[in-house]
Amino acid sequence: MKLGAFSVSLSVKDLDNSKKFYESLGFSQFGGSMESNYLIMKNESTLIGLFNGMFEGNILTFNPGWDDNAQALKDFNDIREIQQKLKNSDIEIINPADQTTTGPASFMVKDPDGNMILFDQHL
Repeated sequence: MKLGAFSVSLSVKDLDNSKKFYESLGFSQFGGSMESNYLIMKNESTLIGLFNGMFEGNILTFNPGWDDNAQALKDFNDIREIQQKLKNSDIEIINPADQTTTGPASFMVKDPDGNMILFDQHL
């Protein structure tokens, strides 16, 4: 399966403090805004999302259809195809995407240790 861009979405307490910390590690702001309470930070091909007050815990995120520069990929597995493959493997889908639609959609799964994984397609 082609899952697209990968990032770690971190739930942070202080967005400005977290931004400064990741900048000291060589990351720069790639997307989001302080006003929106989230920032996407990038260092080469590594992406980290910093989210203040949006969710609890940390989430692994895949963006089908995007490369690590948030550019559209010509060849990718649609989120509904990924969801169906996971269902067929007896993986429980949380907030499933509507299989009758096309375009942007998302769903989540938990790994065996309870870590959340978000599949979030923007195309």
